[in-house]
Amino acid sequence: MIREVDRAGADVIEVVMPFSDPVADGPVMQQAIQRALSAGMNTDSLFSLIRDFRAESETPLVILTYANPVVQKGLGAFYRDAARAGADGVAVADVPLEETEPFCKAARDAGIDPILFVSQTTSDKRLEMIIERAGGFLYLVAALGVTGVRGEVDPATIECIRRIKGISSLPVVPGFGISSSHQVQAYSQAGADGVIVGSAIVKEVGDRVGRPGEMRIAVGEMVRALVADIV
Repeated sequence: MIREVDRAGADVIEVVMPFSDPVADGPVMQQAIQRALSAGMNTDSLFSLIRDFRAESETPLVILTYANPVVQKGLGAFYRDAARAGADGVAVADVPLEETEPFCKAARDAGIDPILFVSQTTSDKRLEMIIERAGGFLYLVAALGVTGVRGEVDPATIECIRRIKGISSLPVVPGFGISSSHQVQAYSQAGADGVIVGSAIVKEVGDRVGRPGEMRIAVGEMVRALVADIV
């Protein structure tokens, strides 16, 4: 599936390290995470997966996870292993700004980017502190609440993109709820440097469990269509 997303034209690929209590994720991602955990996925298997992909592609790859798997393995060990496998960055969804420093240090010591989160509710002062610590790009939470497909584009998120672009040179990439051409075009026109599509792709996979050929076709078609919508 990663190879198919790569062939379809993704500029960066995000791989989720499953965690048993994914508080930022909606039903589609929760079900996918449970499928992965039930199949035996763990950090070592994830790094092996990344190594296999990296052997044949240089497309940047980011790991999205939660704090517990990182802490369980040890911050230094997790980031070193991620870097050695070929990951370019790590985003930890449930670590607040006040607790990011050891994660950011471990990432930089390993030579990879610490991806941090911002949202429309982030104050100017807090945004400046996040920008100082972040690397790679800023993950903009485009919809309040958990992950999951939504049809609308929140004007407050559009304004947030413009606010961030006015004070930072870091790329701004919205995620959460993005699935349609309309959304991709709106964020692109507002100045976003990319969009993150998770639940919509994972739903295509979940609807075709046990039929990998159909999965690849459906996901490839979706990614190609969304890439074509970027202006």
